[in-house]
Amino acid sequence: MQALLSFDQAPPLAAPLRFFLTAPLFAILAALLVLWSGPELFASRWTGAALALTHLITVGFMLQVMLGAMVQILPVVAGANISHPRLVATLVHAAIAPGALLLATGFLSYQPLAFWLAALFIGGGVALFIAAAGHALWGVPATNPTIRGLQLSLLGLTVTVCLGVLLALALNGSLALPVMQLTTIHLGWGLVGWSVILLAAVAFVVVPMFQMTPGYPEWFARRFSWSLLALLVVWSVADTTDRRWPSLLLAAITVLAVAVFAALTLHLQSRSKRARFDATQQYWRVAMLSTLAACSLWLAATSWPTLAERPEWPLLCGVLALFGGFMSVMIGMLYKIVPFLVWSHLQNLGRGRAIPPNMNKVIAGPQVHRQMHAHFAALVLLLAAVLWPQWFTYPAGLTLLLANGWLLSNLLAAVAFYRRHRLEIEALTRTPAAVAQAQQ
Repeated sequence: MQALLSFDQAPPLAAPLRFFLTAPLFAILAALLVLWSGPELFASRWTGAALALTHLITVGFMLQVMLGAMVQILPVVAGANISHPRLVATLVHAAIAPGALLLATGFLSYQPLAFWLAALFIGGGVALFIAAAGHALWGVPATNPTIRGLQLSLLGLTVTVCLGVLLALALNGSLALPVMQLTTIHLGWGLVGWSVILLAAVAFVVVPMFQMTPGYPEWFARRFSWSLLALLVVWSVADTTDRRWPSLLLAAITVLAVAVFAALTLHLQSRSKRARFDATQQYWRVAMLSTLAACSLWLAATSWPTLAERPEWPLLCGVLALFGGFMSVMIGMLYKIVPFLVWSHLQNLGRGRAIPPNMNKVIAGPQVHRQMHAHFAALVLLLAAVLWPQWFTYPAGLTLLLANGWLLSNLLAAVAFYRRHRLEIEALTRTPAAVAQAQQ
């Protein structure tokens, strides 16, 4: 897999970085929402505050990180160069960010205009990205599981956003649709068809490369993404035609497949050649354990009626999947991607005449570990808040605020590091004639 990487085709630093720097802001807003809403937020998964919190994380945090990662990954891993990447990233980011705010506002106020504008901004921004990324991937042969996964994840994103736009229009009264049924399908496509498939496609490269593990088994990597997508298609048809038992069986098989991916990743981590796990590996481990717990809880609830009747289980499952699973793995990847991007661009600026500092110095290690511990504490407190909201809601909100404020501070420190050393490298690489001209 590592031989596939082509870093000389990387896009401008500003293209992915704008997404990465915006993501923690939405997590901070999510923390403030927890503090503002109080224990009532955890009364049900269907409260306006709970739905707003969910979409601040999924659209505000996760989508930002995933789009930024794809802007970087497509040319490097697949050789698929997005035309005018800086312009495309600017326009997509300018649409997605306000769209996420409008969507959260819609769930908190149930104002029809907020839902309509959210559908317009998010739908338009994602459509532009899919068009640009699809054009870049068009004609690229799916010679390995990562490229195939990237292609299939775009299809998953397309279905997810189309269903989301339909739901937003239904909530503002423009369309009469079965909202509850569409919500379930939208959730399945968003978490599995888009997020898990993209995560797996990236994992097939970065887990062996960054964590020094054996590669994923070829049979698994080759079949995983398209098998998940096929299961989702058949499940969606069964669910929309009200075939209850086939729908439950297909959903259970899909959840089991995700659990197998998480378990296999943990197994590979156990065979890492690293003497000690770094923060990224710790984040991945917690993410995979949280994913296994979420899958187990979902399977238990669907087979145990007593548990299914309790309102807490969907919230526990959501916290495990979103905060424990996806957020953990994405923060862990940010601590690898951002320092590498900074170091790589500084190296290109130096052109061999000025050597940039070591990549590990871009973000101070102690700051990374402290932020990681704050994130893990926030996860535990959020799980406790679902069960005992009166006691743990406010500590959970405060800790979540601390963790993501710290994350933003660490990422901004990487930007400051880049700017400082870029100036130093530019000064070192100036020719004597250029220096004399600059002094005049």
